[in-house]
Amino acid sequence: MVPSAPPASSHEVAHRRRHPVEEGLTMVTGTCLAAGAVCWWVGAATAADVLWSVGTVCGLLPALVWVGLAVRRGRTGVDLIAVLALAGSLAVGEYLAGALIALMLATGRWLESAAEQRAAHDLRALVERAPRSARRRSATGVVTVPLGQVGPDDVLVVGPGEAVPVDGRVVGPTAVLDESALTGEPELVERAEGDRVRSGSVNGGDVFEIRATSTEADSAYAEIVRLARQAGAEGAPVVRLADRYAAWFVPVSLAICGLAWLLSGDPVRAVAVLVVATPCPLLLAAPVAIVSGLARAARRGVVVRDGGALERLGHARTVVLDKTGTLTAGRPWVTEVAVAAGWTAGRVLRMAASVDQYSPHVLARALVDEARSRSLELSAAREVAEEPGRGARGVVEGAVVSVGRREEGGGEPPAWARAAENRAVLDGAAVVWVAVDEDLVGAVLLKDPLRTDAPRTVRRLREAGIRRILMLTGDRPTPAREIATVLGLDEVRAEQSPPQKVDSVRSEQDAAVTVMVGDGVNDAPALAAADIGVAMGATGAGASSEAADVVLTTDRVDRLADAVTIAGRARRIAVQSAVGGMALSLAAMVVAAFGLLPPAAGALAQECIDVAVILNALRVLRSAERRVEPGTRDLLRRFAAEHERLREVIEATRQAAEALSTSDPAEALPAVRQVERLLRERLLPHERAEEHELYPALAAWLGSAEATATMSRAHLEIEGLTNRLTRHLALADQTGPEGTTGLRPEQISDLRDCLYGLHAVLRLHFAQEEENYFSLDE
Repeated sequence: MVPSAPPASSHEVAHRRRHPVEEGLTMVTGTCLAAGAVCWWVGAATAADVLWSVGTVCGLLPALVWVGLAVRRGRTGVDLIAVLALAGSLAVGEYLAGALIALMLATGRWLESAAEQRAAHDLRALVERAPRSARRRSATGVVTVPLGQVGPDDVLVVGPGEAVPVDGRVVGPTAVLDESALTGEPELVERAEGDRVRSGSVNGGDVFEIRATSTEADSAYAEIVRLARQAGAEGAPVVRLADRYAAWFVPVSLAICGLAWLLSGDPVRAVAVLVVATPCPLLLAAPVAIVSGLARAARRGVVVRDGGALERLGHARTVVLDKTGTLTAGRPWVTEVAVAAGWTAGRVLRMAASVDQYSPHVLARALVDEARSRSLELSAAREVAEEPGRGARGVVEGAVVSVGRREEGGGEPPAWARAAENRAVLDGAAVVWVAVDEDLVGAVLLKDPLRTDAPRTVRRLREAGIRRILMLTGDRPTPAREIATVLGLDEVRAEQSPPQKVDSVRSEQDAAVTVMVGDGVNDAPALAAADIGVAMGATGAGASSEAADVVLTTDRVDRLADAVTIAGRARRIAVQSAVGGMALSLAAMVVAAFGLLPPAAGALAQECIDVAVILNALRVLRSAERRVEPGTRDLLRRFAAEHERLREVIEATRQAAEALSTSDPAEALPAVRQVERLLRERLLPHERAEEHELYPALAAWLGSAEATATMSRAHLEIEGLTNRLTRHLALADQTGPEGTTGLRPEQISDLRDCLYGLHAVLRLHFAQEEENYFSLDE
């Protein structure tokens, strides 16, 4: 079996399906072979030879055309062996062998086409489902307009089952969306009013409206489609390697053929060698495996620009990572709420967010998002005013609330405020101060947190063969080194300008094939300079996506590890299939040269080799990783959501410990009682539910209960410290020698240690669960 000259792109495959030459050729050659077999069976040998020779000619004529096309494309000799085998069969009277070769040729081209059609299905689907029009709301109603006429601020109507035409924000009721084309995940997601939605998402619920934030050309889905149109296997170096192998394989095959004829004097042996001396295994394996890898990556939310990029990614041994937006979330999150005596974190946050809900500032948005995640009901604020660089002020429930910088010259701040400021310095966090009626009541600490899937990504990259991982960032050295230490990176370079990033990438390229991953405009030069540029397309800038070879269409950095794993697997299977198929062909050639494999049997043997090569190459489409079961995934999401709500319990634990250090024990006792109540009523039930519901499910998936044993031990430690706290409170309630109740001096040190210990264990335990377990929710 000999394939067509170049491997087809996704567009060409679709065109070939509309013009089924292979199916027609297969039908004709198969009919001639079958009819000849019937004639031979009934004793009409002459009629059988005529039918088989007709089938041979039907295969020879298109093979000559394909040789001419191959010569025009610079691939001389690829189809030459098939022509020689068909012509030789006619010359020596091996008509059955000729008919078998013709059928093999036709079915081989059909199998190749079918394999590439299956492999490129995901890429074609991206292109075919691109929106071409939009329904725009105007003063006179809703009109359908070409997508090119949509501009920013246009209000668009999206009906059930329709794709979102351009990027925008939800207007009105919550939208239910299927984002599988962008993220690779089949679950429906909800986007509330004001939430960002990306073009290409499909409405999985009722009608909703969006306010466009981009044009067609600038939308996220348009960029993905542009990349998908370029995706194909023709540019992959491994495919060009196949061409080079075929170039020397042809003369080797002809030499074996000539020797067999010369030494035996039997031209039939020469024809038998030609029958099995086809470079099909090499030529089929590479393009089918590479295109399959592209399709597999697309399913995981990774769009690879072309087969060459996928092949280079499989060779990569160094990964360079940007920090902000790549290893971190890329925007500030609330990490802690410190409060004055008599105030709670929830109350302070609600008052601050009630004022900040009117502000476009990125820190204000973080406060509002945190309040909503804690299900806090915001109040309407009056007389809201914002001073750039200072913050916002407004009247909430009759009180004047100030949110922003702390006023200078107001005297020495209280102890709790000094402690919060000190933690902010140590953690590299920003501080938003909250004052009510000019009294300082709280401090909100914010920082750009590490992505929960980042540690797992680094581990998986090393498992995939990446030997060196370093971080380049424009940020300060201290927070950069902190993240690098947590992730176990090999090197970190801070305060890097775009030109310095380019120089760093080029220096790494001298040692190994290098991948650069980034998300912002400032990363675009480094992405373009790297061997493979990877853009965080879900949140990154258009410039970085344009400069990249690979775009992660979902906001998960662990998709990078998926891409590297898929690329390496595709390349290994391509080489494995090619080398294995060529070895089998060479072995069959030697057997045929000794006269042990007649032409007809050789044709059947070669067909079996080719089918095996294609099927092996298609293994790339199968998932190499185990996926979490849907029921377990639901549990992960449930407990991850509970973690967000329980963070205030962790905050309260630390605040109670601080109160014991800075306040009178009698004043701190209510805070300690509050913590004990929160632990008993909210946190311990969560931990017990994890122990009895989540951990058994994870143990079944991970293969052993030992995988969750460390986390179970942490549960016991948390419950033990909580019981110790309860005993301290019981002692405080007992009447002392002087007839008084309350915390005794000898209790303070141990009780404070108990609270700080709980705070440390809970923070570590939550982080471990989020990184090791909750990040499995893909």
